[in-house]
Amino acid sequence: IAGLGNPTKEYDKTRHNVGFAVIDRLSDRYGIDVSERKHKALCGRGAIEGQKVLLLKPQTFMNLSGESIRAAMDYYKVTPEELIVVYDDISLEPGQLRIRLKGSAGGHNGIKNIIAHLGTQEFPRVKVGIGAKPPRMDLADYVLSRFGSGEQKLMDEAFQEAAQAVAAMLTDGPERAMNHYNTKKKTEGQETAGRE
Repeated sequence: IAGLGNPTKEYDKTRHNVGFAVIDRLSDRYGIDVSERKHKALCGRGAIEGQKVLLLKPQTFMNLSGESIRAAMDYYKVTPEELIVVYDDISLEPGQLRIRLKGSAGGHNGIKNIIAHLGTQEFPRVKVGIGAKPPRMDLADYVLSRFGSGEQKLMDEAFQEAAQAVAAMLTDGPERAMNHYNTKKKTEGQETAGRE
């Protein structure tokens, strides 16, 4: 289970690091210490709902995430279907979740690099919405910015929910987890829309 982000303090808690935040929630909930330096990552082995897992926070910087993930997968002889990648998505409203079993990078450089290293787009993923960038703001500046105080509570809930979604993918299977978590949440003053 790989959460994407950028290492070093300056990127801590930025929008691009939501994958790290979800790994931290899984680490806390299941008592898995994610501090071993291996496979160009911080990693920790443990169990989630009785399933043996490796939690991974690549330390290669986002655009080279595939190097770390491929190294860990080769070492443990893991197939792409057994990988779950958690990352930020600008096409989803803040706090929305979307589980996918495959798909293109959708402009996300971390995912692009993973696809290049694995030679396939077919691996499960959990996308955590961070919202679209404001007009006239550079995309890199936006994804490397931090959440506002109003958004932070919503995102903390999303990180917990994403951790639950990962556990559900392991116990109930990805399809059932998708049916449960891929519903659009109502935000205040907004009716549920059935858009993808």
